[in-house]
Amino acid sequence: MYSTVSHSAAAVIEQPDAAPAPAAGRQYLTFRLAGMEYALDFSRVQELRPYKSLERFASEGEMINGVAAARGVIMPIVDMRIAFGQRAPMLEEATDVIILKLSSCVMGMVVDGVTDVVTLSAQQIRPIPGLNAGAGEAAAYLLGLGEVGGRRLILVDIDSLMSIRKNAEGALAAG
Repeated sequence: MYSTVSHSAAAVIEQPDAAPAPAAGRQYLTFRLAGMEYALDFSRVQELRPYKSLERFASEGEMINGVAAARGVIMPIVDMRIAFGQRAPMLEEATDVIILKLSSCVMGMVVDGVTDVVTLSAQQIRPIPGLNAGAGEAAAYLLGLGEVGGRRLILVDIDSLMSIRKNAEGALAAG
């Protein structure tokens, strides 16, 4: 069973004196989404917030879960539980929002829960089995599989992932 680390992970993010990652590895924030565990580059994370703590306004769409304000910044909120799952998401106590610093904007990403921060070396990252070159741009956001402490993490390029849009048939497409 994973525990949500919204409050303690937020403290790690906001500590200016936190030790830098070792030169041999890169830090990744891990999170759960549709029964799988993912990881994204920790340097892209601005803040972690419990979903219930955000001041939300504007209309909600299917994947764009409205607009929210956090610390005076207005941002779109994308519900990745809808994008990656075939179920209507339920709001649970562990539901978290990862506030991201993307190359083009600040955006919130709703996930089932944040797990922890891990450091992975290049030797701990492998190509994703069965992902061939024919997958093209639709899978360009998948960086590989990370292995740490017996866990397998799907590493994602969060800028590439957030530039994908959902087409009319409900599938994710590069945009």
